[in-house]
Amino acid sequence: MILIVIAVWATLFYAYITEEVYDNVDDGLKNQKIEIIRAAYQDESILKTDTFGINQFKITKSDVQVNMDEKNIFKNDLIYMPYDEDMEPYRILNTYFYGKDKQLYQLEIRTSTVEEDELKYDLATALIILYILIIVSIFLLNTLVFHRAFKPFYQILDKLERYQFGKIKTAVPINSNVREFMLLDTEIDKMLDRNEKIFQQQKLFIENASHELQTPLAISSNKLELLLEDEQLTEHHLITISETKEALERMIKLNKALLMLSRIENNQFDFTQTVDFNSVIREACEELADLIEFRGITLEVLEHGKFSADFNADLVKILISNLLRNAINYNKSKDGFIKIDIHKDFFTIANSGKNTALQAENIFDRFHKENTAINSNGLGLSIVKTIIETNKTISINYSYLNNFHIFKIQKL
Repeated sequence: MILIVIAVWATLFYAYITEEVYDNVDDGLKNQKIEIIRAAYQDESILKTDTFGINQFKITKSDVQVNMDEKNIFKNDLIYMPYDEDMEPYRILNTYFYGKDKQLYQLEIRTSTVEEDELKYDLATALIILYILIIVSIFLLNTLVFHRAFKPFYQILDKLERYQFGKIKTAVPINSNVREFMLLDTEIDKMLDRNEKIFQQQKLFIENASHELQTPLAISSNKLELLLEDEQLTEHHLITISETKEALERMIKLNKALLMLSRIENNQFDFTQTVDFNSVIREACEELADLIEFRGITLEVLEHGKFSADFNADLVKILISNLLRNAINYNKSKDGFIKIDIHKDFFTIANSGKNTALQAENIFDRFHKENTAINSNGLGLSIVKTIIETNKTISINYSYLNNFHIFKIQKL
């Protein structure tokens, strides 16, 4: 847009400058004509100047009939200039006048004028420099002035970007002389505070509800277990009770998972020690060996190094167990494979399964379930992510490579 504006302006400017130059040159030629004619009346020897000399005019007798109303005829011509050794543009005035002897004379006066090609070149060069200066000025203005003026606004944006539920820090008010920025910051702090209170209330409600549900769920499950042993029940009743018990078991697992999340988020696993992850992985594999064998899955564990970190030992067991169960539950129904690679700074748990990548941005969300996860409560990987977030020295990432779903835990 700036380039178009400059181009239009340059065209108008060039036309204006050219017109002004010719107008000034023409005025000079007219003035010179008057002086020459006056001098010719006083000194008739001037009428014998029939070639262009240092005065750049010539006078010749004319026998043609001319319209004296057209006193001044201007034209442009190229004349060789020894100094430049090139043809240069000249402005020529051609006019007629009667001498003292009543003879009609033709007077030609010439003067060098502006070279249009050089003027265009110089103008184009100046415009390119002007365009660069404007762009640089806009960039500097935007970078230095605007960024400085909007610094409080960027601080507010940064505060919003770093905000996470349950992890809000003490709000630090921004310093600004702009009233609107101060109001915006104040209202955002109030909004975050309201969100935190609601979030804490929800966490407390889930924790309390989970605690209260544990006992009646356990009692109901036990009673259904006893009913299944009643030999007087018909097959139809046994199937109905079995289905009810299965649904109840899923509810118990969900309740335990929610309670676990609540306990982790409330920092009830704050004791840390150096944990040997290799040992925990080996123990988890032994505990799940029967399930792995039952599902027909091949398990391969490769220990290239010892992975250890300061962590809560109980959380590490839950972390590894959840990742392994996830690898088992979402593996192929036949000829599945799980490969665990342990290195000094990271370890991976990879499993075969769905032939397309999972939604990496959502798989750690609570209650997120893939279409094939009918019996999942959608909290297993959410618990894994929550456990990882309790420790600032490690991270977890998901990737899909060579038909394997890979979860990589590494030290930061």
